[in-house]
Amino acid sequence: MAQHGSKNYQKKRMSEINVVPYIDVMLVLLVIFMITAPLLTEGYRVQLPEARAKAIATSKQPPIVVSVDASGRVYVNLGDSPTTPVTSDVLIARVVARRKQYPQLPILIQGDVSADYGKVINAMSMLNEAGVDNFSLVTRPARGH
Repeated sequence: MAQHGSKNYQKKRMSEINVVPYIDVMLVLLVIFMITAPLLTEGYRVQLPEARAKAIATSKQPPIVVSVDASGRVYVNLGDSPTTPVTSDVLIARVVARRKQYPQLPILIQGDVSADYGKVINAMSMLNEAGVDNFSLVTRPARGH
């Protein structure tokens, strides 16, 4: 009968790898990625106005999303930090660079329902000055329709 303190038993136990901690870490990383992935593609979150409109066609690449919040700050879902406001120069540079890669990539403009209409128009005119002449305004579907 072998004793638990024997050299063979200890050698066998040392060669085994305990994978339980690795599984725990993997599950935590999976949850983190599941939470952050939608935030990376949507851009800055604003309260959209309601309207009756048909949905636009989707593409393989995520669209460029320009957001104007209630305070009039402008955000774009391109770059390292899509939740940081950008200046007009940064907005134009990022949009033009992405459109060079993907010329047919849709550009969506989200204006917060409480944003000053002039700020949303200003974002549209910045894009227009950069040579972008086709973009869509994003709304929520009207209730009851």
